Amino acid sequence: MALVEDMYATRVSGRPRVIDRPDPVFWGQPDSAEYTDFDRRGFLQREAVIGEADVATCLTEIDRIQHDPELRDDERIVREAGTDAVRSIFDILELSDAVRRVVESSGAYDVAREILGSDVYIHQSRLNYKPGFQGGAFYWHSDFETWHAEDGMPRPRAVSASIALTENTSYNGPLMIMPGTQRYFVQCAGATPDDFYRESLVTTTPRVGVPSEDAITDMWQRHGIEVLTGGAGSMTMFDCNALHASGGNISPMPRANVFVVFNSVENVVQAPFSGSAPRPSFLARRPE
Repeated sequence: MALVEDMYATRVSGRPRVIDRPDPVFWGQPDSAEYTDFDRRGFLQREAVIGEADVATCLTEIDRIQHDPELRDDERIVREAGTDAVRSIFDILELSDAVRRVVESSGAYDVAREILGSDVYIHQSRLNYKPGFQGGAFYWHSDFETWHAEDGMPRPRAVSASIALTENTSYNGPLMIMPGTQRYFVQCAGATPDDFYRESLVTTTPRVGVPSEDAITDMWQRHGIEVLTGGAGSMTMFDCNALHASGGNISPMPRANVFVVFNSVENVVQAPFSGSAPRPSFLARRPE
């Protein structure tokens, strides 16, 4: 049973609705043009938050982890369906002290604290990898919808930092976002199956936890789509409730991004709001 009122009901049995978000996007008073723009659009971008040496360190660590025989069958290493191609490596900050130090040097923690108006902790960390020719798509979704329903995150007081380890171009499966959609909560239909994360982490079109095509079309007509590119070492920080997606990568050029979710210490996860069992800790950390 939820410990607080559920203001973001989802996984509904009836027709899903789009509701105005009752909570702020910027949990304080924006004191710069960059943060005012984040409040309006739901994301910000910075170039060169880490240097070439740090990028190389992270890529070396990624190679080590994905080829470590002791981790071959570890469920934190998610592969594209039917192949050995790595799709995601979860708990990347726990698996690599070197990657953790690089993220700490990027300034992402300070930006997250400013946006969320509090101290923060890591809700989830992972590498999103799209190898050339094999990288799969990530369908349109709001991260908060999943974290609320399946992890028990009470409110959308979290942000994600995506730090590029390779150039993110218009043709190798970059992040696409609908600016302004962070101000609406798009309900999703359907009950959450048991252990649904095992399916949702590998499929490109999940059965539940995604908006209807009508809702996606409506949001696109009202807000448009921006394709977020950037050089290796750049960072995109975006609101947890913004609708986003990324296409598959059929180019020869791989795409690798370290993805870190910062949650407010005043927004600690509780029981999942969908009534399902909590997902494993590598998907939803709970501060000690």
